[in-house]
Amino acid sequence: MKKRTDNFDKFANQKKGSAIKEAFRQEKKKIKAEARAAGEEMRKKKIEKMRGVEEKASSFKSQAASKGKAASYEPRASSKKGTDKYSKKEVKQDVQPADIPLKKAGSDEQMPLNKFIAHAGVCGRREAADLVKEGKVTVNGDKIFEPGYKVSAKDKVIVKGKQVFLQRNAVYILLNKPKDYITTANDPQGRKTVLDLIKGATPERVYPVGRLDRNTTGVLILTNDGELAQKLTHPSFEVKKIYEVTLDKPVIKKDLESIMTGITLEDGFVQADAVGYADDKNKNIVGIEIHSGRNRIVRRIFEHLGYDVKGLDRVMFANLTKKNVDRGKWRFLNEKEVRLLKFMNKSFVRKSSSR
Repeated sequence: MKKRTDNFDKFANQKKGSAIKEAFRQEKKKIKAEARAAGEEMRKKKIEKMRGVEEKASSFKSQAASKGKAASYEPRASSKKGTDKYSKKEVKQDVQPADIPLKKAGSDEQMPLNKFIAHAGVCGRREAADLVKEGKVTVNGDKIFEPGYKVSAKDKVIVKGKQVFLQRNAVYILLNKPKDYITTANDPQGRKTVLDLIKGATPERVYPVGRLDRNTTGVLILTNDGELAQKLTHPSFEVKKIYEVTLDKPVIKKDLESIMTGITLEDGFVQADAVGYADDKNKNIVGIEIHSGRNRIVRRIFEHLGYDVKGLDRVMFANLTKKNVDRGKWRFLNEKEVRLLKFMNKSFVRKSSSR
């Protein structure tokens, strides 16, 4: 890609769109607060119900003792499987720290429910939070609506009717995605998915990190590490992505400047971190560096400017490229690559990020 111009820092440091980002953050905080409040209310009701049963038992035993009879009453089990166990655990959790970080996949270690689902290899943490809010997750027989609800490996967690378990072995795969493959774990329409390309690579259940649409090719990561997937896809980390875009006609310099200064699409403002001709002799091919993870963002940028995207190839994601990986092939990441990803090496996050 063409070397960045002297104007790069000026464009990258502009705070256009900050109001949009702040509104998004505030809305997200509001949703989380409402979910926490709903969860607390549910827990209080369960605790009160449990205490009511215990008080009834205590009263019965006292009456029996005063009459000289043996107190043999036991609280009647709830008709809902697992509710009694759930309620007792909730009373205990009230006196525990709000957040206990998971260091090992031990049976006693606790973590938020959406993180548990991600570590089970079902999906990323944001998608897992949505599943919880939609009522598709139960813990020990009880439907939970709060993504931050604490669980451990001892709990029975069921997602969409299937029990899930923490993954013991982390797997990291780099795939050079070809066209005509869907970036999803499965497709209701029976189309080919990226998992078909890595069939037999690992017995662990992995899923793709981020999205590449059906006709976009290039670097794609698949893993069962939910925490890493969260980092690589969350907007706050602003992970670098570089694409090679082939257009139906030469791109004029004015449009490249517009992409650098930023344009407003139907879902808000977007600005590239760098853009330039990939080959000065062929101005139909452009390289673009961008950190936004919004759906089909690169295609929509060029379509907004009046171009038809003939080809879109992601040549870099974070610090990873498709070097020595042929189209449709894959390889495991090495230890150094995984370590750099986990610690969010500064070389592949946006330099203007305030993190």
